[in-house]
Parts: sequence; structure tokens; C-alpha cells
Amino acid sequence: MGQFQEKVSRREFIYVAAGTGLGLAALSAAGCEAGEEAEPDRAPVNPGAQLFLPAPVLDGAVSVEAAIKGRRSERNFRPAPLEMKQLSQLLWAAQGITDLHPDPAQRFRRAAPSAGAQYPLDIYVVAGLVEGLEAGVYHYRPREHAVNLRTAADLRRQLAGACLGQAFIAPAPVSIVITAEYGRITGRYGERGIRYAHMEAGHVGQNLHLQAEVLGLGTVVIGAFRDDEVAEVLNLPRKHEPLSVMPVGYVN
Repeated sequence: MGQFQEKVSRREFIYVAAGTGLGLAALSAAGCEAGEEAEPDRAPVNPGAQLFLPAPVLDGAVSVEAAIKGRRSERNFRPAPLEMKQLSQLLWAAQGITDLHPDPAQRFRRAAPSAGAQYPLDIYVVAGLVEGLEAGVYHYRPREHAVNLRTAADLRRQLAGACLGQAFIAPAPVSIVITAEYGRITGRYGERGIRYAHMEAGHVGQNLHLQAEVLGLGTVVIGAFRDDEVAEVLNLPRKHEPLSVMPVGYVN
């Protein structure tokens, strides 16, 4: 596994979706290299600070039915550290590569379906308590199954402040932030691509919920935050729009 513009507010999207409904017909799990995420336009703290993650487990002991039944939104986290292999598994479930197809046009298929395999989403980690990982903000690289350090600091409290002061976020050992670069998908689908990006984010969120359940962890999808403040805390590239924040950890 180691080898391996449009801006729109979430509120505007909700208004549109409520009036038109959400069809799933355009979502496709087929991958393509053209849809791979662009390099962030703000450099990491150290461009060479790429950390390869442990290989994910591909055959767990918990059935999908049991994970669905047990999944709940959790907001009461213990400040207990995660293991690197747990973070690896979560990130793989979110956007990891699931198939290396021999055809280059279909080579990098991911864990969540994407309309036209345009892959407009990026995954960031605000880490504070992970064994073997320096506290900081990291960008997940699906092809390498690795993370790049962007900011070397424990910013969990600042993230909680940007999420309208929802204090329960801060004790969680990590928060996973899903962002969208809409231009990757609106270039092909026009404004409707915005909807497809949000649908894709929903798939990623559910994958994270189910994987957390399998790992004995809890999480919750947070949509109440100030976009500009979250972007500032994470030092996001200008085109990367935060869609959701998911604190993950052991539950009291």
C-alpha cells in the first residue's frame, strides 16, 4: 500500500437539494487518474515530511450489518490516544485506494463512490493524540496511503472554537475534516457537480462512521462551523472548502 470554482455555501446547497431531491444515478465508483486531487497551493511545513501509514486491514471481524446496527453519533470522547493503525484504517475507509486496475484510465479506485471519478474531496486530520504521530494538521494522500504534515501544532481547541465552541471536539484524539474543491467536478458537470460533491461527502462520512464502529471508536458529523475559521485553523488551500468535521475517539 505504500506505493500505492466555484464556491458555494452548504446552506445554499441545502436549499437547492430540498427543492429538487437527491438522485444517485450519476455516482460512479470507477476511478481515473484525471480526478486525483491537486497538490495544495500552500506548501506543508516540510514538503518532505510525508509519513507512510500502516497497511489497512481488508477483512475485519465485524459484519457490515453489525456495524450499521451499532453506529451512533457520539459526542463524549475520552482523551485517550489512538494507534497509528487505527488512524490508517479510518483514512483508508474515507478515501483509500481499493483497486489497482491494470487499465491506467481506471487505476486508482477509492473507498467512496465519486461522480465520473472526478474525486473533488480531500481529507485533512487535526491530530493531537496518536501514538507515533506528532500533533499537527495533516493532509491525506490516497495513492501513497500517507499523510503530509501542514502545521506542527495541536490545534484541536482552535478547531473546536471554529466549530461554534463545541467543546466536546477538543478532547477527541483526532478530528477528520472533509473538504471539497468544486472546480474538479463542476468542470465536467457544471453546477450539478456541487450536488455530487456533497453526496460523495455523505458516502465518506458513513464510511468513517462504520469504520469507527468496527474499531471500537465513536464519531459524529459536525456541520455547524464558521467556514473561514476552519480554513484558517487548517491552513487550507484557497479552493478547498470545508464540508464537515468528524471528531473520532474512544467514548466515555
